[in-house]
Amino acid sequence: MKLAATASWIHKWLALIVGVQVLFWVASGLFFALFPIEQVRSEHRIAELSPSALDASALASPAEFAPLLRAPPAKISYERDAAGRAVAVVEFAAGRPALVDLDAKALLSPLGREAATALARAYVAKAPAVRSAVLVEKETPEYRGALPAWRIAFDDAEGLAVYVAADTGRVTARRSDLWRVYDALWALHIMDWRDHENFNNGFLIVFSVMSLIVAIAGFVLFPYRLGWVRRRSD
Repeated sequence: MKLAATASWIHKWLALIVGVQVLFWVASGLFFALFPIEQVRSEHRIAELSPSALDASALASPAEFAPLLRAPPAKISYERDAAGRAVAVVEFAAGRPALVDLDAKALLSPLGREAATALARAYVAKAPAVRSAVLVEKETPEYRGALPAWRIAFDDAEGLAVYVAADTGRVTARRSDLWRVYDALWALHIMDWRDHENFNNGFLIVFSVMSLIVAIAGFVLFPYRLGWVRRRSD
């Protein structure tokens, strides 16, 4: 076979194999370009919380709330939660962390439904009514953060759901209908249909190589198609 005939055969048959995936790449890439990542992450829905510094001299020392803890702490982080309370997030050498209310000297974790809902509502600007509050204890395609976590779903047009870690009270994720479409397209884009995060998988590498070969074959055929080079008959 001459060069043009070989390139034509490769271009035709490989394009049939990779054509659908190329369509997914182009369509999903256009979607990613159209929607800013900040909108996908629902950053426009975050409430503007008034920052207030923690007075170190007024903070409870670890010894004061040590009786509340199940083990000696390995790390303590002092912060204000979304509701404005001074809290300590206590981490241990092993096991789940704990959340302590520094003013009340009380253990808050694991958070219940009402406490998690209140934190989620404080975090969302002009928070609409809550549609549901579900405790998530296993990873899902939508959420792979700290567990267990409360999924607080709001009754709004964006389908917003906020995840609050039950052990730390921290908001660990925001999900919306736009994010869910983005995630589905991302799975198609990187060809990881299970975990939606591995872009070094074999499928992606093989299809990328085949697409590259199709493109190279197309460039080889280009001068022949324009008549710049005449194909020799066998």
